[in-house]
Amino acid sequence: MTNSDQRSNQILFAHSGGEQGELGKGSFDLVSFIKQQLSNEYDIHYPIIDEPEAPTYKMWKKLFSKEFKRMKQPLILVGHSLGGTMLIKYLSEEKPKVSISAMCLISTPYWGKNGWDVEDFALVENFENELEEINNVFLYNCKEDTIVPFKHMNFYKRSFPNSIVRILNGTDHAFATGLPQLVSDIKAIKRG
Repeated sequence: MTNSDQRSNQILFAHSGGEQGELGKGSFDLVSFIKQQLSNEYDIHYPIIDEPEAPTYKMWKKLFSKEFKRMKQPLILVGHSLGGTMLIKYLSEEKPKVSISAMCLISTPYWGKNGWDVEDFALVENFENELEEINNVFLYNCKEDTIVPFKHMNFYKRSFPNSIVRILNGTDHAFATGLPQLVSDIKAIKRG
């Protein structure tokens, strides 16, 4: 099956900050791995914001608004690094009418009080209350991630107490060689 309109499993992948779209840049290698592993089963959308090296929330908001309108639902959302935070921010602030099977957050930084300080990326207080309808939340982080400190994952563990937490060994942040546990979890997610 090659026609994306025939595939019922839809994944929206929100990329990391920085350059995208070619080998060794941003989330490209991780997305390539996921596409290879799930090629015939899932329609994977990997849209790139206008200026990934100078991202703003406004860019992400525009991208998500467009993508959510055109994709079949329910969706599986995958956010890598900054893309994970922007998914959370968009869902909790804009409250789109979208059906979500699962949200997978990979090496996601926390922006705001006691986190990284960029006001445009900061999450609103009690953001998690707006996301209670998402039944399947998965968190992935290496213990010694070289970009996003592990304490950021601990913040999300507290925010999503029913999440499934995947603590990985090593220092990886980009997962350029893949993330097999993510693929296994996606395959196990029940739709709707």
